[in-house]
Amino acid sequence: MDRDLVERARSGDQEAFADLVHQVSDVLFRVARRILRDPGLAEDVLQNALVTIWRKLPHLREPDRFEAWAFRILVHACYADAPRNRRWAATVRVLPIDRADEADDYRSISDRDELERAFRGLPLDQRAVFILHHHVGLPLVTVAETLGIPDGTARSRLHYATRALRTAFEASQAQIKVQEGRPA
Repeated sequence: MDRDLVERARSGDQEAFADLVHQVSDVLFRVARRILRDPGLAEDVLQNALVTIWRKLPHLREPDRFEAWAFRILVHACYADAPRNRRWAATVRVLPIDRADEADDYRSISDRDELERAFRGLPLDQRAVFILHHHVGLPLVTVAETLGIPDGTARSRLHYATRALRTAFEASQAQIKVQEGRPA
């Protein structure tokens, strides 16, 4: 991130802030979408987070840490706006019918569906750590700093998220084997 750009935005330069938003908004949206599992809600949360970032930007102490600071605001916005007891709506993706190759067969679609259901079952705090570590590629120490939690808590949340995903996926695989008449 360009420190000069952050400094100009901190001093109220709207064009500099627009440039910053242009640089980080795609990755922020992907993080929000993966945490919330709902593209529409992720867009709303991102907009709220960007407003908060603009309002709080003059108070940013370390301009070099702008991106981590923005992730932290976004994740907290996800926590605040996530539906607590809402039934999750399915996200439907239309696949072209006339595809030349059939690499995306039933099994891979089924695997993705199982993984999606397991991921939706994770608590938001575990999803956030998992996404920032595995999808954004942040080291766990940086994830902990970004979220404002101890390193051990970040490691614990990642461990429990990974274990829950593995357990859900293995249970689903065992159920498929039973349905196919094979021993589990």
